[in-house]
Amino acid sequence: MPAAAPRTFRTIFISDVHLGSRPAKAEFLVDFLRHHEAETIYLVGDIVDGWRLKRSWHWPQAHNDVVQKLLRQARKGTNIIYIAGNHDEFLRSFQGVHFGGIVVADSAVHEAADGRRFLIVHGDQFDAVVHNARWLAYLGDKAYDTAIVVNRVIGVFRRLFGRPYWSFSSWAKVKVKKAVKFISSFQNVLAQEAARAEVDGVICGHIHHAAIEEIMGVLYMNTGDWVESCTALVEDFDGRFEIISWTQVAAPAVRPRQAVIEEEAAEAA
Repeated sequence: MPAAAPRTFRTIFISDVHLGSRPAKAEFLVDFLRHHEAETIYLVGDIVDGWRLKRSWHWPQAHNDVVQKLLRQARKGTNIIYIAGNHDEFLRSFQGVHFGGIVVADSAVHEAADGRRFLIVHGDQFDAVVHNARWLAYLGDKAYDTAIVVNRVIGVFRRLFGRPYWSFSSWAKVKVKKAVKFISSFQNVLAQEAARAEVDGVICGHIHHAAIEEIMGVLYMNTGDWVESCTALVEDFDGRFEIISWTQVAAPAVRPRQAVIEEEAAEAA
C-alpha cells in the first residue's frame, strides 16, 4: 500500500523536544514530521537540551533523525525559525544566524492567515524561578527526571497490555495544586506580555502544558512538548489553530526497498 500523503498546514509550532535527553520522544516527532508538513515551522525553544548534554552525552540515531528531517524540510523550501529557550540558551548569541536554512531568533511575531498577530517566545523569560533562583530550576529539572522515569515504567506495562501512551507526569502536574497555580500564573503573565506588545495573542512552550485559551482578552497558546504529551500546535490556511497529540508511532507502510531508496534520495536532493 502506498504511504498516505502528509497533512499540509500553513504553520506548525513545536517546542520542548529536549534532544540530548533520554526522555525525549524523538521517534514520535520523526513520525509526526513524516505525516505533517507546513509552509513555516516554528521551533519554540528547548529543542536541544544543553543542560543535560553538559552533564552527560546522549545522542542516539533517533535524535539525529529529527535534526536531519528538519534540515531536509528547510532545503525543500520550508521556512524554519528556531526560537531559543532556556535549555538551549547558548543559541541566543546566534540571533539572525542561519544554520542550514534554519534561522535563530529570541522571539518573533507571527501573522496568521486571518491577519491576527501573535508574539512567539519560549516563555522562560517570564519564569521567575529560572531567572531569580537558577539553582532551584536545576533542582526542579532533577525532580522532573524522576517523574519521567516513573513514566517509562508505567509505559512499559501499558504497552504490554496493549494500551496507548499515557503521561504520569502530565497527569500529576495538573493534579498538584502548586503546579496548577504556577501554570495559571505563567499563562496570565504571558497574556499580559501579549497585551503590552499590542498583539492578538502569544504562542509559547516551556511549561510542557499544551493549551489554547482566551485570557484577559488575548489568545494564549502553548505548544506542549515532546517528552510527556507529544503535542504540536498547527495553523490551517484559514488561520484556525488546533493542538495535535501524537502519542503513538504509526506503523510504516510496507513498500519495495527501491521506493524507499528513491524517496530518501529525493529528500536529500
